[in-house]
Amino acid sequence: MPSTEKLDTHQKALTLNLDPSTFGSFAEIGAGQEVARWFLVVGGASGTVAKSISAYDKEVSDDLYGSGSRYVSRQRLEAMLDNEWAQLLTQLEKTRGSQTRFFSFVDTVSARNYAGTNDPHGWIGLRFQLQPGGPTNDILLHINLRDSSNVLQQEAIGILGVNLIHAAFYQLGTKESFFAGLAQDVPRERIEIDFVDFRGPAFASWDRSTLLAYLVHAGLAEAVFFSSTGAAVPPTEALYKKAVVLAPGYFGHVDPAHGRIHTQMLAAALEELRKELGETGSQAMGVFCLSAAPLWPEDSAPEVPDLMRRIGALLAQHGEVLLFRQRELYSMTALVNRHTKAPVRFVVGLSLLIRALDDSYFNLEGRRLEALSLLFAQNVRIYAYPMTTVDLRESIGSFSATALEWSETNGWVSAKQLRIAPPLGHLYAYLLASDFLVPMQIPAALAAEA
Repeated sequence: MPSTEKLDTHQKALTLNLDPSTFGSFAEIGAGQEVARWFLVVGGASGTVAKSISAYDKEVSDDLYGSGSRYVSRQRLEAMLDNEWAQLLTQLEKTRGSQTRFFSFVDTVSARNYAGTNDPHGWIGLRFQLQPGGPTNDILLHINLRDSSNVLQQEAIGILGVNLIHAAFYQLGTKESFFAGLAQDVPRERIEIDFVDFRGPAFASWDRSTLLAYLVHAGLAEAVFFSSTGAAVPPTEALYKKAVVLAPGYFGHVDPAHGRIHTQMLAAALEELRKELGETGSQAMGVFCLSAAPLWPEDSAPEVPDLMRRIGALLAQHGEVLLFRQRELYSMTALVNRHTKAPVRFVVGLSLLIRALDDSYFNLEGRRLEALSLLFAQNVRIYAYPMTTVDLRESIGSFSATALEWSETNGWVSAKQLRIAPPLGHLYAYLLASDFLVPMQIPAALAAEA
């Protein structure tokens, strides 16, 4: 067992090379052979590396792993894991199985191309045993590569791969120790880990949904996606080429009455977007959005159990959920626009809209104007959902420093009926006149209940 002191990548690779119980294979497609290279250059590689392969050619890759799937996909990663593991055991189990903890490391990556026109991301997988002859355990990751050059992305992949193998063998005691080891020396600014899945007895006490939330809470991802209708996928697969309505909120109330309002608001916004899109509206999707950041700067960040309580309530309403690291709407825009070029719409109640306009945005050099330019930079609008007078007054009473007035219709207030004192009022009027801010009508069913 290696020392518990913090090791760099060189030391981690050497530790594995000098451990006589670990032995495995490497199969890497895209971003070079950077993971295997670490084990080959630090010394003692014959103690760890059974084989290293790079199947860049499509025909070769199809021959090894089967055709019919995208080359950078979970399906291709699973095929690689199955093939490499079967070969490893066929060739070595009889001679080494009684004293060896086998592993197979695989990745399929689209690093930055020469023209810089692709979306750099990839899938990484590890199958391993914790005891010789023991059951297998799998870890699957989806990553986004954020470095500006192919060379830097290759370097980051190499570090992450070594971290993964080392953490699997030596840092599985808790999820905190595992992910701390996994992310060492590759901060989120270089590699985001926005999806994780696992199988095997080593992870019997780990909950998949909780780990997704942990990725954001621990600062490893900008956002993760939760689905109520199928298997979890990375945000890029959920959002790819889709027009999207984002419904941000705190969602602290999980009772049926509030849940019905949330569902009605999102459904109304989706209908509005489909009217905009016409025949292409079938690709529109609606997503509830939460943030792992504190609601107010002076507050502490919510803990994972609290986030999971709110996410679970939204999933129970058959909603899709994105959990973001940051709370600002413009940061949500930036993330979604990485994965789709189709229209993006927010649907917000008036209280959230007022809070967003009222924020001073001291973290931005251009303050409020820069925040708005970032928010609306790429085919973005806000659908402003009406609120009852009672709810509006209660919601804004604790935070708004801006003078507000409004008229009402049957106890409801729409964005057109809201009046904000100058100078912010001039900006509000501009957003309305330019259709960046789209007032929604009071739903007939809700108006009748008022």
